[in-house]
Amino acid sequence: MKYVSIFLLFFSICSYGQQKMNWPQHKKAVIVLTYDDALSSQLDIAIPQLNAAHLKATFFLTGNLTAVTTPRWRAVATAGHELANHTLYHPCVGNGTGQNSNVYTVFSIIREIAMMNNFLFAIDNKQAHSYAYPCTETKVDGVSYVDSLRKSGLIKYARIGGDDRDMITDFQKLDPLLVPSWGVNEHTPGAKLIAFVKKVEEAGGMGIFMFHGIGGDYLTTSADAHKELVQYLQRHRADILVMTFQQAMDYVTEANKKNP
Repeated sequence: MKYVSIFLLFFSICSYGQQKMNWPQHKKAVIVLTYDDALSSQLDIAIPQLNAAHLKATFFLTGNLTAVTTPRWRAVATAGHELANHTLYHPCVGNGTGQNSNVYTVFSIIREIAMMNNFLFAIDNKQAHSYAYPCTETKVDGVSYVDSLRKSGLIKYARIGGDDRDMITDFQKLDPLLVPSWGVNEHTPGAKLIAFVKKVEEAGGMGIFMFHGIGGDYLTTSADAHKELVQYLQRHRADILVMTFQQAMDYVTEANKKNP
């Protein structure tokens, strides 16, 4: 009898630790749509599709902004989407389109993140911004800058990479500066995007997409595949809540405070 009691106590503790998140409006799961690098195809294709479906997303911008695109991104923010920090120059190892992160120091990457925050404030007039590590690298010149970023107070939440197995269900152990996402591969079909959503819904968790080009640019998801996903989310809005990255993480943070 003693062993049965111990087993039941252990099972109870484990079950409590794996309790599903109680999402707003009694939704079954949360999906976060994120897009990197401030690409023209996002402005031209992704955002019109999202707006038509009344869905909000997060766009991680670099300093690659112009007099033409800056007003367009300001309109994106005004429409309720989140603009977020992806550094000024997108430094990463071996990246031919940006500076090499091996020539950076922790000080220089933190300084660049701070400067990009100022750029974003000039666009959206918001003090707080989320962050995505360029090329999902959390190190510069082999040195992690995660703790330095945490201490700087510049960023509340930061997104890293992952694959379609990386949905979030254990929210108590989630590091707000190491939030995993699915880095969607080029030419991923709509059916696979939707399959990820269904898996997240079944688990009652949170799934974060990391997109780049939509119908153009690079690491491209076709416009049709993206539209399939967006329309699926629109049709299933009764069960699935689509939030911006910051909105979702704010909710998770507050929920964790209430249930430590």
